[in-house]
Amino acid sequence: MENARELLFLGLLFVACVGAVETYSNEGFLNGNVSTYPYFEFNVPRNVTTAVGQTAFLHCRVEQLGDKAVSWIRKRDLHILTAGILTYTSDQRFQVIRPDKSDNWTLQIKFPQLRDSGVYECQVNTEPKMSLPFRLNVIEAKARILEASDLHVKAGSLVTLTCVINQGPHDLGTVFWYKGTEIIQPTQPHVNDADTVSRVTVQNQWTDGLTSRLHITSAHLSDSGNYSCVPTIAAPTSVNVHVINGEHPAAMQHGNKNTAPLSLSLHCTLVYSISVFIIKHIR
Repeated sequence: MENARELLFLGLLFVACVGAVETYSNEGFLNGNVSTYPYFEFNVPRNVTTAVGQTAFLHCRVEQLGDKAVSWIRKRDLHILTAGILTYTSDQRFQVIRPDKSDNWTLQIKFPQLRDSGVYECQVNTEPKMSLPFRLNVIEAKARILEASDLHVKAGSLVTLTCVINQGPHDLGTVFWYKGTEIIQPTQPHVNDADTVSRVTVQNQWTDGLTSRLHITSAHLSDSGNYSCVPTIAAPTSVNVHVINGEHPAAMQHGNKNTAPLSLSLHCTLVYSISVFIIKHIR
């Protein structure tokens, strides 16, 4: 009787083990896979910085998605932006990009503004729900001209305006220079005209930031005006250039100061003369 009970127990244990093996096999624990359950690829940028107006991309990669769906959620108001490849917002700046049969579900944000900064979640509709947060930082890069806002130069001299952009993501775009509303096209000498010299040139330099220099050689009176440095991804800035004949205004102002001692000397001479005249008449 005892042997029969032991055989029955061993039989039931064997059946249970076979069932567990089949379950593990269906779930993908055998045949070389750890699991067929969806999981996120963490080796992607999750703190993304972009500039105002420069398209932003948040890359979410989900492996072994199966029949599940990927959604993008804006965390601050829990607004569903996309579900699958469909967009669920009237803001057409938001769109999901997913190449055919790809594991990448990229949220694209066109023309981002400062208000778009915040946390966005990539979600998978598993039970329980899976989510991976991404932080988007939208900044407003600003250009600045190193020279004074009002620049006075002598006619015939060299004018150099330096525009610097040192805030923003790595891609700082490029810079255009304007005089008033007209874009400045650097002049190039004609190949057959050896006497022609490029009077207006632009030099751009990329290091930790972007530096653009506008050079005007032998400044003319007609070069006076408002000059603007207009980057493609940053707020513009401007400077007023005054080309004058004669001395620099600051120098002329300095010259005016020298007339004060002369006026004082004339005043003292006049007082002395009157005093002498009065003394003579008293006598």
